[in-house]
Amino acid sequence: MKDSLLLQIRILDLTEGGCMLGGRLLGDAGADVIKIEKPGGSDSRIWPYYQNTGDPQKSLFWFTYNANKRGITLDIEKPEGRELFKKLASSADVILESYEPGYMKKLGLGYDDLCSINPDIIYTAITPFGQEGPKAHYPASALTVWASGGYLNACGDPDRAPVWISMPQTFLFGGCEGAIGSLMAYYYRLTTGEGQFVDVSMQESALSPNMNILQMWDLNKLEFKRVGSASYVAGTGVRQPIYFKCKDGYVMILAIGGNEPYVSSSQRMVEWMAEENMAPEWLKKLNWWTDYNASKLKQDLADKVGKAIEAFTMTKTKEELYNIGAYQKQMLIAPVANTKDISEDIQLKARNFWVEMPHPELGRDIPYCGPFIQLSETPITYRRRAPLTGEHNREIYCGELGLPETELKSLSDKGVI
Repeated sequence: MKDSLLLQIRILDLTEGGCMLGGRLLGDAGADVIKIEKPGGSDSRIWPYYQNTGDPQKSLFWFTYNANKRGITLDIEKPEGRELFKKLASSADVILESYEPGYMKKLGLGYDDLCSINPDIIYTAITPFGQEGPKAHYPASALTVWASGGYLNACGDPDRAPVWISMPQTFLFGGCEGAIGSLMAYYYRLTTGEGQFVDVSMQESALSPNMNILQMWDLNKLEFKRVGSASYVAGTGVRQPIYFKCKDGYVMILAIGGNEPYVSSSQRMVEWMAEENMAPEWLKKLNWWTDYNASKLKQDLADKVGKAIEAFTMTKTKEELYNIGAYQKQMLIAPVANTKDISEDIQLKARNFWVEMPHPELGRDIPYCGPFIQLSETPITYRRRAPLTGEHNREIYCGELGLPETELKSLSDKGVI
């Protein structure tokens, strides 16, 4: 195995919320990521907490997005704090931040300012709407950015208001694309010696998963309709049920006709139901090639088929339906996994996805989601759990910047660190 190229990169991470994922990904890949939070602790040390303690030092949210980082405290709004930041930036490769556009520039810490002390610096700014434009300074939250990206309109049941993913999804998109943009800029620097400014818009990041919806409008002037727990038959408006209740949750069954492999799978579903005397006669006679063809399908038939299938699935568990349906019957079926299911998933265990990270302050190890990608030569390693507030102040300020202990105490007393 070889050392990751990113082991040579130092990153100063000023992001908050889900945007902290960007630094986490780069840290996982081997970079030296220094998470900078305000004295007293970041506002991102939020719920949920380990064993519901309410202790910011035990924030599971913080643990998740700040593993593989070192941590220091610093108030960059104070003059001494700004000078310390400049010293850190002089030897850094990448700056990651998620402040409002112009905030860092007002402090004299913008891209142009830092270029004067580190000409090849890579500066990545993650904001809701980007650095410029009429919405650049709009206040925003994960929900409002998700809505502005168009995806919110596609989520939920057609007869109810849209729903959103409760995690800070757009901030996670922004953080992820911030990491990708930083790596692209770093590669460019390797070939040219030049740094650059990376402008990440969360709104634009949130547009990426719904490009097909945009194309439906651009090309056909077809407005995508929310379909809830169903499959949308393009051009007809018919909603085909594909999620069905069972004894302990839901399963997804692609009970669809018109072409393969859906027809064979659907026929096998009916045959299984018939084996247990749960297939109505009309369903046994249904021609999945013609009667359930998308071009002819009517909503009343789709609903009727869905009710018949759900009456069957309600008699079984997810495990029964999956083990028999997928492996014995060769159906297109899958359980809808909840967090308990995921934690016990045999495939994830077989790939050693879960990683136990030592937390001495908790007196135990904590399981973490494993590497986001498997690399044969430079595997991702989990080197450290998320830092406590100011945990590495002495290590970095004294050990790497050369500040004397007396100055470190003085800065702490002044609230600079």
